Amino acid sequence: MARPNLTEYVSSAAYLFPGQGSQAVGMGRDLADAYPPARAAFEEADDTLGFSLSRLCFEGPEEALTDTINTQPALMATSVAAARALEAALVEAGVQPQRSTEHVYAAGHSMGEYTALVAAGALSYADGLRLVRERGRLMKEAGEKAPGMMAAILGLDEAQVSAVCADVSARGGVVQVANDNCPGQIVISGDKQGMEAAMAALQQAGARKVAPLAVSIAAHSPLMQPAAEELAAAIAATPIAAPRVPILANTTAEPITSAEAIRAELVAQLTGGVKWTASMQYALAQGVTDFVEIGSGEVLAGLMKRIDRQAGRRSVKDVDAVRAFADWLAARQNQAG
Repeated sequence: MARPNLTEYVSSAAYLFPGQGSQAVGMGRDLADAYPPARAAFEEADDTLGFSLSRLCFEGPEEALTDTINTQPALMATSVAAARALEAALVEAGVQPQRSTEHVYAAGHSMGEYTALVAAGALSYADGLRLVRERGRLMKEAGEKAPGMMAAILGLDEAQVSAVCADVSARGGVVQVANDNCPGQIVISGDKQGMEAAMAALQQAGARKVAPLAVSIAAHSPLMQPAAEELAAAIAATPIAAPRVPILANTTAEPITSAEAIRAELVAQLTGGVKWTASMQYALAQGVTDFVEIGSGEVLAGLMKRIDRQAGRRSVKDVDAVRAFADWLAARQNQAG
């Protein structure tokens, strides 16, 4: 019998997978030590990519881990390891799969969208690793050819930031909203001219803080168009299936369920913005009550707290969190039953 998939265990849940910014040296090591399926996930990543990605995750150096060509597959490997560890822990705890995926979704922030597809069975793990490795390479290359900037804007809403970006773009700059992370936290991206003009205008418009990010790649902006065109060929050549549960798409904040829609989304999200707030609000409107972040860090759980403080939030990033989640779900099933 096939092992139950993580998405079958919790009804009315959204499984969330982090993107760049959540990486940390040491991530996934305790999971690999404690759970053979997690260890196997890292070993498969090493074999697929032809180098020791696991050592980079466990030991660094940080400079190599934060290179986008490595960060993206490293985050995927850590999330898949955490998901497999959690599946094993749920079996050990005697938790029964629901076999119902009504009101269950998966979503990933930026490159985390690829991990969501792996978790939902739309993309094989090996193919996912290869795609995000190529995505990282192409983004790095595009950033070297056309350097850009990104900045976090705190204290203004998405409509205000978008209006300023549109005004600056109309005057010849390149700048747009890259991430609408949560109310009051927007990230913009573009070329130096557009970004400097937009940052000054947003400061004048009353932003509480305008903080340039330590990157030279203008992700989720038109500067990534050359990368998107090359990545489209790799995506077209990769087998993609319908996911077990709907994927909340970054660029539209709406569910996608077909291979065709997934391919279009993966190409579009390289130059389009991540509508994270709207995606989570969509999930809430569909009756989702539990938001479960799978992988390194607690960034997405923190954003969810800003989006809706009443929503259930859990981060599954290490052995303690895996065991706590399994115990929580076992207790909930016992009470229900």
